Order: sequence, then C-alpha cells, then structure tokens
Amino acid sequence: MEELIKNLGLIINATLIATPPLLYAALGSTFSERSGVINIGIEGIMTIGAFVGAAVAHFTGNAWLAFLCGGLVGALFGLIHAIACVSFGADQTISGTAINFLAPGVAIFVCKALFEQSSNTPPLDTAQKLPKLFNGIFEVGSFWNNVLNTYVATYLAFVAVAVVWFIFYKTRFGMRLRAVGEHPKACETQGINVFRIRYIAVIASGFFAGLGGAYVTLCTVSQFRPEVIVGQGFIAIAAVIFGKFTPHGAMGACLLFGLCNSLKVLLGSGNVISPNLISMIPYVVTIITLVLFVGKSRVPAASGKPYLKQK
Repeated sequence: MEELIKNLGLIINATLIATPPLLYAALGSTFSERSGVINIGIEGIMTIGAFVGAAVAHFTGNAWLAFLCGGLVGALFGLIHAIACVSFGADQTISGTAINFLAPGVAIFVCKALFEQSSNTPPLDTAQKLPKLFNGIFEVGSFWNNVLNTYVATYLAFVAVAVVWFIFYKTRFGMRLRAVGEHPKACETQGINVFRIRYIAVIASGFFAGLGGAYVTLCTVSQFRPEVIVGQGFIAIAAVIFGKFTPHGAMGACLLFGLCNSLKVLLGSGNVISPNLISMIPYVVTIITLVLFVGKSRVPAASGKPYLKQK
C-alpha cells in the first residue's frame, strides 16, 4: 500500500511538471482564438521561447529573467503575427505556419552563432534553473514531497488560469475581447477598437506561448535542442478546442495531456513496452480528443476571418 501511494505521488508530480508548458501555451491560444484570430504558430513561438530562456539563463544565471525574456520574445513573434493578420488581413493559417518555420529557424541560427556552431545550448545547472517551491521541506521520497515539491512556475501556471478567467469574465476588456471574436462589426459600431483588442490578444498569446517554451528549458529539459518542444504547441491548441475555448476548460484538457506525458515518461523507464509505442501516447490521445470533441466545441463566430475597418 505504501509503495502504491508513493507511485501515485510520482504520477501526480510528473503530471504537474508536464502540464505547465501546455497550459501556458493553451492560455495564449485562448486569448487569440477568443479575439477571432487563429494562431497556429504557438509551436514555433514555444521553440524560440525555449531557446531564449536557456540562452539568457546560461549567460546571466538569472532564471527568472530568462523566463521573462522567453515570454517577451514570444510576444514579439505574436506581434509579427498580429501585423500580418490584423493590419494586413493575411490568411491566419498561412501566417501561423510561417511562424512555425521562422521562429525555430531563428532560434537555431542564433544558437549556432552563440555556441560554436552547435544547435544545442550548454546544459543548465541547478542554480540556473527555476526554483522549486517546497524544496527541502518534506522528507525526500515521501508522498507529499513527490506531489508538492515542484517548480514555482508550475504553481504560477495555475494562478495564471485564475487571472485569465477573471480577465475574460469579470472585466470590461474581457467582455470586449469575447465580443470582438463574435461580432467585430457590431463592436466597431459601439466604438470598440477591434484592431487594438486583437493586437493585445495576439501579443498576449505569443507571450504565454513563450513562457511555455521557456518553462521547458528552465525546468524540465535544462537545455535547448531543436526538437525540445516536439508538438507540444499543437497539443496545447487541441487542449483549447477540447476545453471549449475557455481558460478553465483548457486547464482540464492540459492536465489530461500532462498525465499522458507523465505516463510516457514513467512507462519509458522500464523495458516492458516498446519506447516507440510509449512516445505515441500523448499524440494518440490528442487525435482521439479532436475526433470526439472538435464538433462539439463552439468556435467563436469571427474566428479566422480577417476584419477590415468600415469606411
């Protein structure tokens, strides 16, 4: 029984560690989608955020500064997406796809320039990574240590869900954001600046996606590699659809996908099941989820439709 409880604690801990990158990115995607702008460039933005986080931590030794810089570079690429889609009315899917090529390309190019033609950053030591909240408080190996002793940024991800929920449903800006994603023309007739709302939402989506990428290199992987994100951005988008474009719904979906990722890691530590089959778990669950729920989620009415100001 004691061993069972210990293993349960390990599963919960692994889930809590695997969930935040998806959750940060999903919150960002929720901002963009609810404003009526599709941002499938989340994957690429997470990649550039992961690189900047690792690079800044390596050169400065300040993990929190690195975490913030990861978010800021994500916001920059969100701005690029906003300029293309909001100001120039570009096809949002094509723009997002371009960012998925551009951002990782920039990350690898700069990485090779900074680290002697290597596409990987040097591994970060413990002092260069984000801290754990309850480190040293509970007995090592105990249930509570396994469950609660996780990164501060993990808890911040769940706090961010509450903050975003409050913004969406309890503030004037949130009401306008949701309205712009449904009926931008009607909003404009009421004096709401549709372009400004969409710019803020898409930039916010980039910022959160950048935080998600930085979390990966500053907490779990400790090093940037070109394949470090491996589809997590697309899984985050699937979580938003599964969660019906709400922050709390996206959180539930991310916990499910985080559980799948944790099972992948824990099952991969043995030799019973093929590693190739184990690595498929998160993606198989994502496909099944999309098949079952994509038709049941109501997409914002103006999602994906370029909006031009009325003259």
